[in-house]
Amino acid sequence: MVEAVLCDIDGTLVQSNWLHAEAWQVAFRGMGTELELEDIRRQIGKGGDELIPVFVPWWKRDAIQEPLEAYRKFVFKQDFKHRVEPLPGAHDFLKRVKAAGVKVALSSSASTEDLLDYRKLLDADELVDEATSADDAKKSKPHSDIFDATLRKLRMEAKSCIALGDTPYDAEAAGHAGLRTIGVMTGGWSREELLAAGCVEVYESVAELLQKFDESAIMRETLR
Repeated sequence: MVEAVLCDIDGTLVQSNWLHAEAWQVAFRGMGTELELEDIRRQIGKGGDELIPVFVPWWKRDAIQEPLEAYRKFVFKQDFKHRVEPLPGAHDFLKRVKAAGVKVALSSSASTEDLLDYRKLLDADELVDEATSADDAKKSKPHSDIFDATLRKLRMEAKSCIALGDTPYDAEAAGHAGLRTIGVMTGGWSREELLAAGCVEVYESVAELLQKFDESAIMRETLR
């Protein structure tokens, strides 16, 4: 049995990926760039430092990255954040992890403010042992910084933990940190895409993972 589960939040525990994509679409439009929502959604899971270069040529980035990120944050808070909802089974899944004697950590690229709000939304304050946000990392996913910071806070080695995420960027970042990853498809990625990114197993949602908890990688002996 693993000793800690390092959970992504957006798209994994709360349904927010398409809302984040819409906020980015509005922000880019304000800078004169029209983008398809699905093109943006496929970049959600990265922080702005990794997402913006996908759509903005290098010679424009220094001029617009900071105001673009600030405007996106404003748009999300004003127009979209109130629509974020917990995914079915998310709270009960965290309770099940704790009941199994496994620690719960949140490893998110969200801002500290959003992270605190999501914890309240999930009614998870008493269930979370450690949490990291964008403030704990120099680089966002798919770099390993977020997971590295969580492991330091937990004072645990990667081989005794497992990550949970909804995007290939979670799996890639976790892999760089030496973690195995369980994938869920609630972020819009297919089972095949998540397995190809390195997930050791994939579920439709945390609700399905909860139903199959006893046979999941969380409860099996570590592979290392």
